[in-house]
Amino acid sequence: MRQNRIVEDLGAALRFYSRLPVPAPSGDTEAFAPPRLSRIAYAVPLAGAVIGAAGAVILLLAAALGLPPLVSAALAVTAGVLLTGALHEDGLADTADGFGGGATRLRRLEIMRDSRIGSYGACALVLALLLRVALVQGLLASGPAVAALALVAGAGLSRAAGILLLEFLPPARADGASAAAGQPGPDAAGKAGLVGALLAGLLLVPSAGVSAAGAGIAAVLLVLFVMTRLSRRLIGGQTGDVAGAVQQLAEIAFLLAVLIFARVH
Repeated sequence: MRQNRIVEDLGAALRFYSRLPVPAPSGDTEAFAPPRLSRIAYAVPLAGAVIGAAGAVILLLAAALGLPPLVSAALAVTAGVLLTGALHEDGLADTADGFGGGATRLRRLEIMRDSRIGSYGACALVLALLLRVALVQGLLASGPAVAALALVAGAGLSRAAGILLLEFLPPARADGASAAAGQPGPDAAGKAGLVGALLAGLLLVPSAGVSAAGAGIAAVLLVLFVMTRLSRRLIGGQTGDVAGAVQQLAEIAFLLAVLIFARVH
């Protein structure tokens, strides 16, 4: 694969998944439109790793300055939220509201499209942020390097899980971001999963051990399995909101698994 294509695809993924000011290639009139997942799927976990790296840098700087672990963890998670414009957090909230508050498939999809947040969504957001901060704080006990690398690996692998969900299920509605981006296709989705798993292994095996890396990957697969079945049953497919929810839940599960097994290493 040509190096300039990798750079272009990574740039497209970062423009879609983050608010980083990534310049578009000259002459590309569709640079800021929803990207073709069949082309850039493999670059999505790389983009996630870049986003996670920003939080990791903040975490390491805060730890080096002697800030309390809770403050360091909160700053790192905040950096990730700001860089993505709360894109995935919004998906989690909408999914929680729709899955929790709708009695029928159509009503669930209607609730998920509503920009207002309900009690299910608010609780999901608060708990997700609380868990992420607490898990990063816990990982700091294993060392700042372990916590920082886990942030990078989790951000990459969890976004690969979102891509896999989009491939495993058909779009639940004919319009929306998910339908516009299209399904990635089995080859592209497989590459995304492979890149995400390789990132997790390369970053965590040397620092936290094989058990921590393996447990983290297994935890992400479990979240993907459960959410795929749940989304199929409740709305008959997937949406961009559900993919965002999978990313959030997968990242939490990944950090939890690494926290449990990194302590043993």
